[in-house]
Order: sequence, then C-alpha cells, then structure tokens
Amino acid sequence: MEELYLEITEELAGSRLDKVLSQQMPDMSRSYLQQLIKDAAVLVNGSVGKSNYKCRAGDSVQVIVPEPVELGGVPESMDLNIVHEDPYVIVVDKQAGMVVHPAPGTPNGTLVNGLMHQVKDLSGINGVLRPGIVHRIDKDTSGLLMVAKNDLAHESLVNQLVEKTVTRRYIALVHGEIPHDRGSIDAPVGRDPKDRKKMTVVEGGKHALTHFEVLKRFKGYTLVECRLETGRTHQIRVHMRYIGFPLAGDPQYGPRKTLETPYGQYLHAAVLGFDHPKTGEYLEFNSPLPGYFEEALGRLDKLN
Repeated sequence: MEELYLEITEELAGSRLDKVLSQQMPDMSRSYLQQLIKDAAVLVNGSVGKSNYKCRAGDSVQVIVPEPVELGGVPESMDLNIVHEDPYVIVVDKQAGMVVHPAPGTPNGTLVNGLMHQVKDLSGINGVLRPGIVHRIDKDTSGLLMVAKNDLAHESLVNQLVEKTVTRRYIALVHGEIPHDRGSIDAPVGRDPKDRKKMTVVEGGKHALTHFEVLKRFKGYTLVECRLETGRTHQIRVHMRYIGFPLAGDPQYGPRKTLETPYGQYLHAAVLGFDHPKTGEYLEFNSPLPGYFEEALGRLDKLN
C-alpha cells in the first residue's frame, strides 16, 4: 500500500476533488481515481472525500493506493513484431497506439500483456505490473524498445541507459521549417506546474539533452532525426516545442491545427543499439517508418 499526499493551493481551490486528483496525478486514470474515491481510499482533512467535493485552499488530501494486483491470468494473444530474441533480451517494434505496460485504469491490451503470452520468462525487477520493461516509449510513438528476459539482463541494460551508451535515434516530423541543419537542446524537463498532465522545460527539472539533425524540409514542416542522451518523459516532444518546432499531430504539445493522424504525434523510434548483456557484443536494430507516417510525408512532398 502506498499513501500519497496533496495540499490544495489557491489555484486548485474551487475545483472538484476528482478533477484535482486527475490533474495532479497524471500517472493514474481519472476512472481509477474515481474508483479509489468510491472505495473510501481518498481522505480530505481526515474524512472520506466525495468526487463532487469542491476543494478549498489549505485542504489536506490523502490518497491510499492499494498494492498492484498480480497479473496472473491476463496474458493476451497479440500480433507483436519481435525483431530479436535470445535468452537474455527481446527487441520489439511497437506499433503506435499501444501502451507499453499496465497501469491503473489500463490493465489490458498493453505490450506487457502480449509479451506475457508470447515469452516464458521476463525479468521481475520492475514488479508485476511491468515485468521485463527497461525503458518505454509513449503510447502514440512507434518503434523499437528493448525488454529484459532476466534480472541480469535488466541490470545491464539499465546501467547502459544510465551511462548513456545506448543508441536511440528517433524520426520526428515537426511544424515549421528549421533554418539550421543540426543542433542540440540542453534544457531541464519536469512537470508543468500549470498542468500536471504535461511535462515542460522548467527550472529544477531533470537534466535532458537532445541532439537533432534536419533530414528534409517541406512547406511548413521539417523532418528531423533526434538522438537522445537522456530519456526523460516526453523529452523530444517537450524539447522541440521549446525551440518553437512542436511535433506534428501531437495532441498535448502541438498546435490545434496540424496534420491528420490515426494516432498522435509523428514520432518513430527508428534505431536502437546496445551491448548484449551476456556477450558484450554491440547490437543495433533499425525500424522503417510506419505506413501512415510515409503517407503523410508523401502528401507534404506534393506541396513542395
């Protein structure tokens, strides 16, 4: 069981309790938070809170989060694109629209559910809700990610991420025509104090460094390759918006008027490289752009 605490500020005063919790705890779905309220697991000033309670400045809110439920019995048959598998590591080419691991409110239909059906063993370091997951990519981002099959592999891959020796290159389509051919964005990323569901460049945030190179310019758009040195939440999306070139199709960080997309942001994890946890051999994998991404580039080509 985990206990989370929140003090209501002047900015939050007047809002419904369920809305405040949804804003301040973006890792949990609103439906899950509402269920916690129904289960009397949310206390306001020591008393059981109600969803429609109008918060007041100075209120103390306590959220009692139960232990994660075991995932036994929920493996799901899925058509996963596994591009590499050996006794230590798996490399998956994830389709856009798929969540990586279960979370409150999203217990099924995730990559982990599919892996549990297809793979006998996964590392347990990250616990029952996300076995084997070393790093993740956003739901609407497509492309490559690595999964550990045992704890030795998990520790090795995490250490490589910490030491910044993992190769991670993404293809992104952004609004605007970037005038320079390459650049680096070194700006700390943290929770947006005005909207807790978003990340932003903020003083006191975690160090974040993104390198980019222009691949092609279109009328009103630029295709870039981004190379990550750090792996902060929404890093590329936040950094490109920060320099004035938000990702096309991005529902959170992009403009309202943007390219149509069947998913969200036009962002693809195209290259992934790392040292094998057992042999030390460097492995590198490439993933082609998904069809909808190629089609969008084709439409822009016709406008040039």
